[in-house]
Amino acid sequence: MAVPDKESSQLLRTKSLAAIELDSPSEPELTITGISCDSRTVSHGGLFAALPGSNFHGAKFVKKAIENGAAVILTDQEGYSIVSNIMDLSHIRVVVVENPRAALAKAAAQWFDQAPEICVAVTGTNGKTSIVSICQQIWQRLGHAAASVGTLGVDGACSTRLDHTTPDPITLHHCLAQLAAERVTHVSIEASSHGLQQFRLDGVQLSAAAFTNLSHDHLDYHETFRNYFKAKAGLFARVLSASGIAVICTESEAGKKMVEVALKRGLEIITVGRENSDLILLGQQFSHDGQRIRYSWKNKIFETKLYLIGGFQAWNVLTAAGLVIASGENPESVFETLAFVKSIRGRLQLAARRRNGAAVYVDYAHTPDGLRASLSSLREHYTGRLVAIIGAGGDRDRLKRPIMGKMGSQYADNVIVTNDNPRSEDPALIRAEIMDGCSNAIEIADRAEAIVRGADMLDPGDVLLIAGKGHENGQEIAGHILPFDDFEQASIAVRALDGKST
Repeated sequence: MAVPDKESSQLLRTKSLAAIELDSPSEPELTITGISCDSRTVSHGGLFAALPGSNFHGAKFVKKAIENGAAVILTDQEGYSIVSNIMDLSHIRVVVVENPRAALAKAAAQWFDQAPEICVAVTGTNGKTSIVSICQQIWQRLGHAAASVGTLGVDGACSTRLDHTTPDPITLHHCLAQLAAERVTHVSIEASSHGLQQFRLDGVQLSAAAFTNLSHDHLDYHETFRNYFKAKAGLFARVLSASGIAVICTESEAGKKMVEVALKRGLEIITVGRENSDLILLGQQFSHDGQRIRYSWKNKIFETKLYLIGGFQAWNVLTAAGLVIASGENPESVFETLAFVKSIRGRLQLAARRRNGAAVYVDYAHTPDGLRASLSSLREHYTGRLVAIIGAGGDRDRLKRPIMGKMGSQYADNVIVTNDNPRSEDPALIRAEIMDGCSNAIEIADRAEAIVRGADMLDPGDVLLIAGKGHENGQEIAGHILPFDDFEQASIAVRALDGKST
């Protein structure tokens, strides 16, 4: 599946504004040829959505959109005021709505007018990527053509890269339309807090939606935990269809609060937890190649061997199972597929093993709670020392940096602080803020060197966690993305140290 342009010749057609619910009775016959939120890709006779943004308003680009042939401008009152003060709008149709982002999402759904029969979504700080992938794997095992959409792009029956965890609504609905055209019937979608707050998912017809957890992340954008929770809660308070089913992990206070949100909406709920839940995790037994889990569904007990490292993966698997059941599958058939679920790239992925048997894992953990979960999970599988390589991204939530250091210091025996994706920030300052939380850590700026040093520390029975970047194959420094893959670097490090890798 090719990466969709905002205007695909495959889907190019005309529609009246009434057909996409943006018209008034005064001009029901006005037609458009396309829909875009990027002034550079507006088609002749198309609609341009001038949206409010964090740094500036999209109305700034209306003139360019009109030069490129836009026939209709969708915006809010602020956008209309900006544009009407700098140009004559008498020759063009302007649709002013209170919430242009939500209007654009619904318009995109109507414009592309196709999607897989079953769509589900997952929100939460951690676990989204794993859960959408596990849903896709379960559906495929059950014989359905399935795909997932999120951090790893579009994956499954079709695959392509995406720029955002939750794409803008035009890209998202174009993807869904193309998946449907390629006979994909089931799709699972990551619902990021940014995507939910910006109404990117509002036009998607969801059969079910899940909530995993809430921990420290993205407070640079949401500012407070209350705002962060509210953004996530939008999936159940607004986006999920009234006839849809909410699947909620109740192992946290945030999960219990999310149940209240779903109940207030009158949604059917499947709860996942350790007790008083529909899907209950009763026990786990860990080994070097995975874990055996015992669980119950509606008071009937099941047991499955999962070939996944990390205790938290049991929650991801059970939440995914709940979503697939909510999408209409037989529970016992779903449980039979769980032993075949494979690990996801960059999520506690075994990258290399030293000649002495010590293991090196790569994980995307980039939040305090994610790091804690990954480190404590490796403790359950290995008996030796635990070495952690950690960092933090630049131009992102600064408050979590010393907490990341504290988690490393608390849950690992040895910690190396290194560069992650410093972006436009001074890498030394980022490292210093992490070191505030773990002053006894070793600081090694160069990430490749840090990986070699970490691997070199390993004795038999030890394990190294390289945290933060997971599946990423580039490192963003001062506006440039340089090739860098933690998995590849771990293999190179082990090969250099003892001449073999796995």
